[in-house]
Amino acid sequence: MRKHFSTYLEQVAEKHEDIVFITGDLGYNALEGLKDKIGDRFINAGVAEQNMIGVAAGMASQGYRVVCYSIAPFVVYRCLEQVRNDVCFHNLPVYIVGNGGGYGYGIMGSSHHAIEDISTLSGLPNMRCYVPAFIEDMNACLDEMFERRRPAYFRLGLGKNLPAGMTLNGAGAATAENKNAAVTIIVQGPVANNLIDALKDNENNGRVEIFVINRMPFYSFSPALLASIGRTKQILTIEEHISIGGLGSMVSLMVNELSLPVNKFISLHAEGYPNSLYGSQAYHQQVSGLDAGNISKIINTLF
Repeated sequence: MRKHFSTYLEQVAEKHEDIVFITGDLGYNALEGLKDKIGDRFINAGVAEQNMIGVAAGMASQGYRVVCYSIAPFVVYRCLEQVRNDVCFHNLPVYIVGNGGGYGYGIMGSSHHAIEDISTLSGLPNMRCYVPAFIEDMNACLDEMFERRRPAYFRLGLGKNLPAGMTLNGAGAATAENKNAAVTIIVQGPVANNLIDALKDNENNGRVEIFVINRMPFYSFSPALLASIGRTKQILTIEEHISIGGLGSMVSLMVNELSLPVNKFISLHAEGYPNSLYGSQAYHQQVSGLDAGNISKIINTLF
């Protein structure tokens, strides 16, 4: 996703001179084209994330739209106070872009993981978080982010192209209506690709409906999602984020507020570090039950 993000940004920043890009000394082998295109509007703030956000807020207050880029844990946790006080309370168009959300930086350990980032930021005033799953919905999120001109967090991961059988919608993407579906699956982020892999050889792959939600927080279900839950009365949520304050929490809140009759609700999410070991992103997904094999097994328990 990072290179697609850079290409998108080159195109939009070349057209709009009010867009400034600030990096926290990261993005090599991906952002050189952007630097060449926008010249002085490409700023390396160094390893000083708090200062980067403060500078961005000052520039945004003068009419600029400012992108702040680093790896997700550095640009979220290190400068949370500046994001809250300088950006969100003033409702400024500062766009925080975190690469490697979830367990994306693998063996580098917990200091480099961002599995609480959505819950940390989505509760801030005026903030909207974007968690695209595929290249195509990444572009839709970026379009909205730049047009909205308000605080935003954009979580980058290892996204692929939109799978066959899914179409984009206002909230992300979804499969076609399936009157024979027995399970409603709601997923967020590139871990959606594990779900797609899980369904390839699953005997029940024709009896599920999938909904990708790429914005947080959200305050309503689409009519199609609402109808699906009404038919299946079984929900499975999947996210590479802790259970508190993430997709599963938000879906559960909506289900309860609407008093929807649900017989089964299962949340697959990041479990943290239950065995105190670090490994690759795939390893941590497996420990958390977010791998294709476990997802397939969980789906089969719902039939």
